[in-house]
Amino acid sequence: MPQRYIKKILDARVYDVAIESPIDEATLLSKRFNNRILLKREDLQPVFSFKLRGAYNKMQHLSEEELARGVIAASAGNHAQGLALAALKMGVKATIVMPRTTPQIKVDAVRSRGAKVILHGDTFEQASAHAQKLVAEKGLVYVHPYDDPEVIAGQGTIGMEILRQHTGPLHAVFVPVGGGGLLAGVAAYIKYVRPEVKVIGVEPEDAACLKAALEKGRRVKLPHVGIFAEGVAVAQIGKETFRVIRKTVDEVITATTDEMCAAIKDIFDDTRSIAEPAGALALAGLKKYIETHQVEGQTLLAIDSGANTNFDRLRYISERTEIGEKREAILSVTIPEQPGSFKKFCSVLGKRSITEFNYRYAHSQDAQIFVGVQIAANGNDREELVQNLQDKGYPTLDFTDNEMAKLHIRHMVGGHAPADIKEEVIYRFQFPERPGALLNFLTKLGQQWNISMFHYRNHGAAFGRVLVGLQAAKSDRKALQQFLDQLQYSYTEETDNPAYHLFLSGQTGA
Repeated sequence: MPQRYIKKILDARVYDVAIESPIDEATLLSKRFNNRILLKREDLQPVFSFKLRGAYNKMQHLSEEELARGVIAASAGNHAQGLALAALKMGVKATIVMPRTTPQIKVDAVRSRGAKVILHGDTFEQASAHAQKLVAEKGLVYVHPYDDPEVIAGQGTIGMEILRQHTGPLHAVFVPVGGGGLLAGVAAYIKYVRPEVKVIGVEPEDAACLKAALEKGRRVKLPHVGIFAEGVAVAQIGKETFRVIRKTVDEVITATTDEMCAAIKDIFDDTRSIAEPAGALALAGLKKYIETHQVEGQTLLAIDSGANTNFDRLRYISERTEIGEKREAILSVTIPEQPGSFKKFCSVLGKRSITEFNYRYAHSQDAQIFVGVQIAANGNDREELVQNLQDKGYPTLDFTDNEMAKLHIRHMVGGHAPADIKEEVIYRFQFPERPGALLNFLTKLGQQWNISMFHYRNHGAAFGRVLVGLQAAKSDRKALQQFLDQLQYSYTEETDNPAYHLFLSGQTGA
């Protein structure tokens, strides 16, 4: 039963390496959402993440013989840093297997604490499998990043601190979820001591392994996991963590990439600190909870779980923030191709600012523009804007939620294919970003089909994204599909995407 964790949490040895992190009030957010919003600042830990709590507590429970053999873990970074610091503190040799997609800042941080780093695979699961192989070969002791009672108890000290530091009214605590160690520990403690406080898990929309498990009533393994928030990019919830979570957690919320980006900015605005995507995940869920349940006048707390992100990833984060905050609409609008049309279009927008405008001459009668427009964060301003434009005679499509439009089309507008480009099919690919990855992708793509369009943009993220146009006769489509499946890259066909037909296709009536 989860109650057995209470004594474990109370006895957990974490403060030799961890601090009792403060709880800060997010004053700007609180005013904006008419609630008291608090942040538990685990980003202020010595390794800029909560993970050292569980790692150190686990090592305190190892025997002298086990410590002498040395420890090993698989981690995307934060658990790796926690274990490396714990091992350094205790004079134990540590080996960390990290996915090759791990941000360099985390790799460097682990090495700086004396641990041996092995980069293997593109996902946590691949790194974990290699770590287990080394356990069998070298007799190392595996320290699991989340699915271990002592690790769970170490993370649970955060729940203990929250209730000790904040004794007043508390409506809900929001906790990021990857494998579930943090959520299980925090929920076990809070629900035992103050059962009236809601404990809500928050997952990325594209890595929602807990949500899937709760829906099925059993643990399931996701076929694909998005790793924008690599700290919680786990395909299957832990066995022990799921046992605890399903008995203690009130609700699970998912957040999109855009919503996480917006939450990173929110944390920066209130604290002048930069959270990593997983670090801001709980706040993204908190904001969604307020909007969904129409909550007012309550005290809500989100765990800011970490601040380990590559600086160059901030380019991508800032680009997506306005959409995540629901302050920008991305639209395709048809206006007359004649002098004064743009000015007239701007006047229809009223006081709204244009954040982006892309256009290229393509037709003597109509101009197709790709435009970003600033909108109010609350209410139905986006829907009203689209309706107003349509009422004024401007054919308009809303691309605010169109991934292809946001990732690629906005940077390629004006590239209609010439009329002699026939039988073009469009695919959007995603592959692990590391040195040589793009060349490897092109090599695998081969020369069997002519590449009629290619767009690649490095966002500083863990995965590279490519938009490709290929010429393939209808009789060849089955063979092409089989070929693409063999590439073993995540891909989506976008041939029927309206953004492609409006701005890129030579067959505009298709």
